[in-house]
Amino acid sequence: MTKPLSIDRLLSAVGGDAAAFRTRIALEPAGGPGDKVFPPTYTGGEYATEERRLPGYENPVPCVVLDSVQSQANRVEEALQDAIDEGRLTLPVVAVDFDQVPLVDPESNDEGIVERIGRITSLEAPHRIADAVLRDSEDFDGVAFRKTSAGQKLDSANIRDATPVYQICPTALLLGLWDSTGPKGGLGVKFQRALVSEIVGINAVAGTRSSSRLDPLAISASATIYEAADGSGWTTEAGEAREHKKKPNLFKKDGKPSEVNHSNIAPTLEPGKGGVTIDSASMTTVISLAALRRLRFPVACEQSHERNVAGRAVIAAIGLAGVALSLERGLDLRSRCLLVSGAESNWELLSTVGAEVEQFSMDASSALKLLESAIAHAEKQGLTWEKEAILLRPSAKLVKLVRKSQLIALTKNGDQGDDE
Repeated sequence: MTKPLSIDRLLSAVGGDAAAFRTRIALEPAGGPGDKVFPPTYTGGEYATEERRLPGYENPVPCVVLDSVQSQANRVEEALQDAIDEGRLTLPVVAVDFDQVPLVDPESNDEGIVERIGRITSLEAPHRIADAVLRDSEDFDGVAFRKTSAGQKLDSANIRDATPVYQICPTALLLGLWDSTGPKGGLGVKFQRALVSEIVGINAVAGTRSSSRLDPLAISASATIYEAADGSGWTTEAGEAREHKKKPNLFKKDGKPSEVNHSNIAPTLEPGKGGVTIDSASMTTVISLAALRRLRFPVACEQSHERNVAGRAVIAAIGLAGVALSLERGLDLRSRCLLVSGAESNWELLSTVGAEVEQFSMDASSALKLLESAIAHAEKQGLTWEKEAILLRPSAKLVKLVRKSQLIALTKNGDQGDDE
């Protein structure tokens, strides 16, 4: 049985004698071999398919992406956020508090306390600390985030001085950041992604999607419905309809009962869009220590090799913990795409020279302990970060944009059913 990674080995690895951490996990559908899984869909309902050269196969193999690099990064962040919320972990985050922003009441098309958005943190925002949600928020004195002392840290950060980002959003040093919408535009600070993870289905064969619906009320598709003049939605009576040029308005596009999810839907088949069957799936995760070694962590303009190593070790430990926590949550990627592994997931430490590989185990508990030790070591080197979340509130213009968007969604889209 492999042993957990120690803090001393982590420090020596990031200090220069290792190239990367890697884990490769063999997966299969929860329903067993031969069961369908459903990949993410892209424009036109297409799957991301390609041929890859894989060990054990003589020829290139048709593969399908089940979880992209970007999606895997988001799952790592979600797992870290959950651990923070549960008190298992402390990391610096910037959070926008939407608790005082009520959503639009769908019954009255007006402001109403139906539910609240809650908080959105830098672990949940798509572009992390540089996201527009944070940019268009302010502190509780009304100062725009990018003009606060915390927000201004982004203006001075770079790979030779990653300390400002470490202090408020260290995950950005692991998963990548480009401050392209900040004051410097395209010249804004950029950090490359050091953790890359992907889940791929191997020897994939696309299936056929069938769609149909039987209406228990047997409502005819030939019935006509109109837009109700009183704002109640729809009506079957032309005399109760909203008029345009003295003619009753059809409800939505065609005025058919299917617009309000009534009547039958004729059976249809869509080849190539009904999920895939696969031989197996593989999750591959790499944390590049070579990328982390570009980062420097000066304090008070003073450089220190020991401090740089300590900071890089913390970032690597965040990656190990994020992946372990994500695996602990399970790989239920989306509807009808639950994957499982029958073997323990071990990590490998790859040497910078030669083919030497060390193996170590890493579950969530040991990963969190390792991260705690790495943080404590960094603090001894003078490298610290924010202990409490930096709280913001949405600006007035952002609140107006959210509410306006909700009203548009209510009046334009309505409720739509989805039958498989």
